[in-house]
Amino acid sequence: MTAALDVSEAGWRARLEIDIERRVGRSVVARRRHDGPLRLQRPFYPEGDAICHVCVLHPPGGVVGGDLLEIKVKVSGGAATLLTTPAAGKFYRSNGVTAQLAQHFAVADEATLEWLPQETIVFDGAHAVVSSRIDLAATARYLGWEIVCLGRPGAGEVFAHGRLVQGCEIWRDGKPLFIERARYEQGSPVLNAPWGLAEQPVSGTLVCVGNVAGLAERVRWAAVPLNGGGLFSVTQLAEVLVCRYLGPHAEEARRYFIAAWEVLRPAALQRTACPPRIWAT
Repeated sequence: MTAALDVSEAGWRARLEIDIERRVGRSVVARRRHDGPLRLQRPFYPEGDAICHVCVLHPPGGVVGGDLLEIKVKVSGGAATLLTTPAAGKFYRSNGVTAQLAQHFAVADEATLEWLPQETIVFDGAHAVVSSRIDLAATARYLGWEIVCLGRPGAGEVFAHGRLVQGCEIWRDGKPLFIERARYEQGSPVLNAPWGLAEQPVSGTLVCVGNVAGLAERVRWAAVPLNGGGLFSVTQLAEVLVCRYLGPHAEEARRYFIAAWEVLRPAALQRTACPPRIWAT
């Protein structure tokens, strides 16, 4: 998604570029480049050489008005990687200046990318734009989720001021598979209406592109035992399976999505579930 941004010259500029390649049967970080406060933790191999687990770090811990963060990941043919984050991302209250996070992932034939970050907390009064574009080759596979908490319900803070604009696009060989945009701002009926967020602070979307045919019912049954206070749904599209969460807690959203991931990973990505160790800390 492209949007006109009000980005202050005083904000942080941060850029992280990662190239994952397969070399002699091992997926490795072949190239990394960073400018500003974005870093890459040393890759781990809890599943063996075929897939590397990588943690993306943002040392400041939060994004303020005027900040611009860019993450670019390229996964070459036959390589596989799982990317996650060590903690929740945060967009802090702004004086009206926009903060931006832009993510672009490119996945080659027979390659696999999993993007499984912790939730993003949007403070009351924040002005933020978050955009993601995933470009897939003909036989590439992708599984990713985004969880967003508007306000800080644990601290009694609701999202009554500010704006969040989200965009996600998934393309295969130049053709769109999944395009979605959302806009949440003060006074908008989408925040409270039953057809919108229904006054719930947490929403999330999981998207899987791969061999997803016939998996929707299996994912639904995996989520039944959780029986949480939020809503969870599964939608089967032609080449994409979409899971959604709407409810009161980011932790609950993660539980639902991990249950779905444990079904989808072996079926669609041909890998047994192996949670990143950072999730246990």
